[in-house]
Amino acid sequence: MRDIDELRELRDYDAGAPPLDDETRRRVRARLLAAMTAANGPAPVVVRRRRPVLRIALTGAVAAAVAAGVLVAVPDGDGDGGGRTATPPATGSPALRSVTAQTVLNGAAAYERTHEQTVTPRDDQFIYTKEIIKETDRETGVTKSYVDENWHSVDGSQPSWVMEIGKGWWSPPLKENESMWPPQDWGTLEKLPTDPEKLILSLLDKSGPDDRNDSLDEITEEEWWRIHFSLAGLLKLVPVTPEGLRPAAYEALGMVPGVKVVPNQKDAKGRTGVAVTYDDPTLPEGATGFGGHFVFDPETYRFLGSRDERTSGDGRNMKTYTQFSYLDSWAVVDRAKQRP
Repeated sequence: MRDIDELRELRDYDAGAPPLDDETRRRVRARLLAAMTAANGPAPVVVRRRRPVLRIALTGAVAAAVAAGVLVAVPDGDGDGGGRTATPPATGSPALRSVTAQTVLNGAAAYERTHEQTVTPRDDQFIYTKEIIKETDRETGVTKSYVDENWHSVDGSQPSWVMEIGKGWWSPPLKENESMWPPQDWGTLEKLPTDPEKLILSLLDKSGPDDRNDSLDEITEEEWWRIHFSLAGLLKLVPVTPEGLRPAAYEALGMVPGVKVVPNQKDAKGRTGVAVTYDDPTLPEGATGFGGHFVFDPETYRFLGSRDERTSGDGRNMKTYTQFSYLDSWAVVDRAKQRP
């Protein structure tokens, strides 16, 4: 009966909504096939080699509040930014435009390719970034702002200055045979593929940018989760990348099953945009997934900033914050703590 109910829900979901994209249709077919196989007896067990756990350097929490609903982008200045569910217009209203996550992310990639600045830093230099963070205590409503300035060693051989929510520390160079994701040194970033499919396949080997010659069709749901986690970390924590890498990461993110649009979202400056988030299929129903919200301009698809949740403390002392952030400026400088 559960399978029948799910089919009815699928039928109801499609009524009046924009057509499903190819990736969503593929995912639905796969789940239907799995349900049919289960109904005719147990499926053979497939043993897969567990991959090593990746050392992640994500700042704050990346748990996203996933909102369901029809994917409709609301133009700037309309609505209260509360993330409500939108309904498709009865007529072809020019003020509303139906979009998919893939449309938004491909648009972001196209915008980035047109506007990205080519950088060729020397190995002995530093990448300086200035990030503005605003976060609100969910219980008290108190909002605080922080300015995080970072100086990352280009080749990773020198200590880097790293800040998180106004607090900074010296991050030592990686030891021999030690690696982290996302990579911060320019040499490793330059080795990452700038073709979105090859970038996805390279992330299957979590030890580094090693292209694994497989098909995207063979990627499991757990692997897709890890791929999304890696792409989200790359886009959020490495704001300055070699030419072509960031656009490829946007396009690759659009290929991940489960990415979706949340309309009418505010960024840190109060601008209304369209957000892309991730619905993690590996978690129980009702549980939140990883990836945060990436907010884009609804017309140009220029990246505006991120919205995440952060927690501190535990038990009764746990506090939850809604966090907005955006890149204010960046530059290549000759030494740590040097401002442009």
